[in-house]
Amino acid sequence: MKNTLIFALGIALTVTLPNAGAETYQWKDSSGRTVVSDTPPQGVAKETARTIGSNAPLSTSAAKPADAPKTMAEKDLEFRKRQQESAEKADKAAKEESDAAAKRDNCERAKRQVALLESGQRIATTDANGERRVIDDEERARELARAQKIVGESCK
Repeated sequence: MKNTLIFALGIALTVTLPNAGAETYQWKDSSGRTVVSDTPPQGVAKETARTIGSNAPLSTSAAKPADAPKTMAEKDLEFRKRQQESAEKADKAAKEESDAAAKRDNCERAKRQVALLESGQRIATTDANGERRVIDDEERARELARAQKIVGESCK
């Protein structure tokens, strides 16, 4: 009887000792499934669900993933995005500068035209046949009004 008691005690210790310090961990993976394991997940904060052999209920709160370092693909994607934004910004600035230069040029031409028309000098043009003709006062007034309108629009 003494041997049977020692044998039963030995079996009980063998079953319970390896599990005495074991813990289980519960977390949600990237697809939202609950995972229970005896090893904690890598890159995720550990949270003990229960000790094996205890009657404590499993914890239902999921561990939050730690800030994982970015992969090379993510870094490359961010780099390309910054490059594209920079190129678009440079293109926009170049277009604005080109438009501003064209506006300044139109302003200067219109100012010179107004000054010429107001000077009273005789102005000659060529007609459809290629012959030279001097503009009359009525045509001068129309051209002066047109040039002044361009000055008003371009020289702001």
